[in-house]
Amino acid sequence: MAVNAARTITINFTGDVIGDKIFAAAQNALSPGAITVHELAIGANTIVVPLATGFTVKGATIIPPAGNTQSLILKGVTGDTGVTLSKTDPTSIAFEAAPVNFVLTAGGVISGLRIVWT
Repeated sequence: MAVNAARTITINFTGDVIGDKIFAAAQNALSPGAITVHELAIGANTIVVPLATGFTVKGATIIPPAGNTQSLILKGVTGDTGVTLSKTDPTSIAFEAAPVNFVLTAGGVISGLRIVWT
């Protein structure tokens, strides 16, 4: 059964600049509402997007485990240069159309990486 997903990114400024910025993605009434947990090996790891009849994946939030010290690079395919992600901060990406898969290249074993599919 599909789940309604509402994804937002919130930025809070304090100190010399004070303010809140909230950016809301379009709601997805056909979200899979899934969270997957991954054990990444050193090197390229293909992440399969949960595509199934009746669901539409519009975004993914990649959450490395707390205390992770290994590098993490997001790629479309193994040969891409990719984008280096934070070792510990979540990364939220939005899809115009969900890919079948993408690649996370890890500098070492990463246990317990979570992905929230919206």
